[in-house]
Amino acid sequence: MTVHLEVADGVGTIRLDRPPMNALDIATQDRLRELAEEITRRDDVRAVVVWGGEKVFAAGADIKEMQAMDHAAMVVRAKALQDSFTAVARIPKPVVAAVTGYALGGGCELALCADFRIAADNAKLGQPEILLGLIPGAGGTQRLARLVGPSKAKDLIFTGRHVKAEEALAIGLVDRVVPAAEVYEQAHAWAARLASGPALALRAAKESVDAGLETDIDTGLTVERNWFAGLFATEDREIGMRSFVEEGPGKAKFR
Repeated sequence: MTVHLEVADGVGTIRLDRPPMNALDIATQDRLRELAEEITRRDDVRAVVVWGGEKVFAAGADIKEMQAMDHAAMVVRAKALQDSFTAVARIPKPVVAAVTGYALGGGCELALCADFRIAADNAKLGQPEILLGLIPGAGGTQRLARLVGPSKAKDLIFTGRHVKAEEALAIGLVDRVVPAAEVYEQAHAWAARLASGPALALRAAKESVDAGLETDIDTGLTVERNWFAGLFATEDREIGMRSFVEEGPGKAKFR
């Protein structure tokens, strides 16, 4: 397998494992979708880390595999490609990308599917598809623009240039830059902290933010209102409010 799932203490780690550069071939794409769907179903996985290992996150698609495909083949494949990444983006639990080394093309697009991105100080991110006479095809034109704004997204997509960790942090492409040796540790700590939180409220928060970005504010407020009211029927809400009243904020132990 080119992608593995390891679960410990409520945190599931999706580990890319296709040396030397974790090129995202069709088998890897399909495996990502399978694991995202499995994680969505599993109650023992409450938060997720996506990691490529110590040296590289993912340097992009398998270009040799793509070169052999003609227009008809890609018409068939393009939807499956997007669906694989969308499955990761729609995991209804907190997801953090632990980015070391290169995250280019499909690798950058995979990182964009996470809720939070922790990058190594040696990381380089980018969408170099234009240098192949193409555009990003796994969500890059859409998720990147929503994250950093259309102007910065067009800069990266039009030029195909790589962005070092410091610039990625400055433009909002990543959320934290740490020494390379600490990337996975800090990503896992972030995920573990949320894994102990109220699962349904976290799901509601993620869906409300993501759904709101795709629609007008009135519709977004309706999504928020429905989730907000619905959470009053949960045990987690009872635990959280009881703990606040009896012990003060931040001490609730959710099940």
